[in-house]
Amino acid sequence: MKKTIFFVVGLILAGILAALVIFNYSVYPLLDSKPVISVEENPPENEKLSPRIETVTLTAAGDCLMHNTQIAAGLQPDGSYSFPNYFKEVEDLLREGDYTSVCFEAPLAGAKWAYTGYPIFNSPDEIANTFKDSGFDLVITANNHILDRGIEGGLRTLQVLQDAGLDTIGTYLTEADSQKLLIKNIRGVKVGYLAYSYGTNGIPIPAGYEYFFNFLDKEQIFKDIERIRPQVDALVVFLHWGIEYTTKPTPEQEILAKEILEMGADAIIGSHPHVIQPMEIFEINGQKKLVAYAIGNFISHQRGVERNSGIVLKLKFTKNFEEGKTVLEEVSYTPTFSHHYYDNGKMDFRVVPVEDTIANILQYQEPFLSKQDLPVLEEVLNTTTSRLGEPYYAK
Repeated sequence: MKKTIFFVVGLILAGILAALVIFNYSVYPLLDSKPVISVEENPPENEKLSPRIETVTLTAAGDCLMHNTQIAAGLQPDGSYSFPNYFKEVEDLLREGDYTSVCFEAPLAGAKWAYTGYPIFNSPDEIANTFKDSGFDLVITANNHILDRGIEGGLRTLQVLQDAGLDTIGTYLTEADSQKLLIKNIRGVKVGYLAYSYGTNGIPIPAGYEYFFNFLDKEQIFKDIERIRPQVDALVVFLHWGIEYTTKPTPEQEILAKEILEMGADAIIGSHPHVIQPMEIFEINGQKKLVAYAIGNFISHQRGVERNSGIVLKLKFTKNFEEGKTVLEEVSYTPTFSHHYYDNGKMDFRVVPVEDTIANILQYQEPFLSKQDLPVLEEVLNTTTSRLGEPYYAK
């Protein structure tokens, strides 16, 4: 009898347990689960997509000179030339730019002429590949030394630079080339470039080659700006001008600079004085605009700290595609120094970023400069920053 009772009770308990299990796996999920309902949600009518904004960075280095000692430094045992160390220390800085320029003050007239420095320059072709390999995109050839080896040397210079994959501006291979506008489309931001020089050291332009050289003629500059301005979002004008080795622009330069900005240029970058001159930010028609009167020597072997000082200038332009408006967002710079040194008994040259090099010296990580050289680098840094002032950032 007891066994029968236990058996019946067991069946009842088993039934209850089974019911609980079924209930747990069937009812509770229905209670806990959230129904999936497809609803098409419409954003508020006043909510808009963010406009497309693009910022481009333009970098510029100053004068690149090739003196006799610099040419000799590149001579290899087999008679060829190579300049691998010239810009190695600043390559990363140059490559930060979407488009990077340098003013090259020497013709590439070929080996049939002697390779010489000042006063009649002629450099080995290999410097063109050095420019390209180091991150440069544009070489400004409107300067007073482009005809040092005549029109033949000037034309050959352009061919060598272009064959190396570099853009050139300020001098031209053909009359048709002189009518073309240099406009770079960088992620939808169109940047235009113009370049001019005060002269050619008295060397005349031969008949039939009047198109070759862009002289610094105000009326022609204005005409060129009128032609290019409607096609670009930002316009940079290079001017080879001023008085050598003076640290201030002339009153005439200041007047001309403002006129060019008022005509439509967004930035003027100067060369030729071989020392750094001030920068100014103007507000014209509600737009911030820059004139950098002279950005110094990038690489050279001239005497004195001033003449071996330069900067890598950085300009940032930001375009709002919805508004069709482009503004100067940033003007900043990195002080540089053209350093000649000896490695295994042979003189060589390099451009060094001043602040990083000072830090490397203090950390014993600089191979060719020591704490004894700190006063020179500190002089370069202090002179450069006091003359140029603080970087500009749009609010």
